Amino acid sequence: MDFKEAIKKRHVVRRYRDEELDLETVSALKRRIEEDNEKYQVHVKLETGDSSALNFAGKLISKNAVNYFIMSGKESADLNERLGYVGADLMLYAQTLGLNTWWIGGTFSKKAVERKVPNQKVIGIIVVGYGATAGQQHRQKDVEAVSSYEGETPDWFVAGVNAALLAPTAFGKQNFSISGKGRKVALKCDTCGEDLGLVKYHFELGAGKENFEWEKSLLN
Repeated sequence: MDFKEAIKKRHVVRRYRDEELDLETVSALKRRIEEDNEKYQVHVKLETGDSSALNFAGKLISKNAVNYFIMSGKESADLNERLGYVGADLMLYAQTLGLNTWWIGGTFSKKAVERKVPNQKVIGIIVVGYGATAGQQHRQKDVEAVSSYEGETPDWFVAGVNAALLAPTAFGKQNFSISGKGRKVALKCDTCGEDLGLVKYHFELGAGKENFEWEKSLLN
């Protein structure tokens, strides 16, 4: 499975099989984390076999959610965007390894998680493991509802928007808009934060980085 296939197969999964991640998979995930941490200057960490990360509400709606990425880094204006971008990469990479994921921004025990990454700002966790199911595709807005292009719309732009609509966003609201003119693309997001990074990553994957330039990006 490549990343373009993974983008279509990745769905939120909250219930997992009681099955440990094998050493080879853990090693592969940690290598990917090291690469992303260095490239995007964040502090993501993988925890395995730990049931303390979720709060009471999180535990009620999940099962065997004991492996997770801690999404953290040194506080800065663009930290959430960078962590969203890295989170998208890690979720899709995990999918290519036959794993499932769940981004959690609220129903986790912040104090318990923060103790594992001292002096870092934690914005959420991403549960990872062998899903009891593959999950279900979330509702999507129409391409026309979230995008516009000046002139004849190129195929790469449509492909990018379709990929962006597959990104996990806060409460599934997809409160973003993408506009294009020539090779220039602009992304606006009502809630912004990590959603901005998540949507950017997905758009780039669908459109192909070689086909366009962001009007303004903190990542490129």
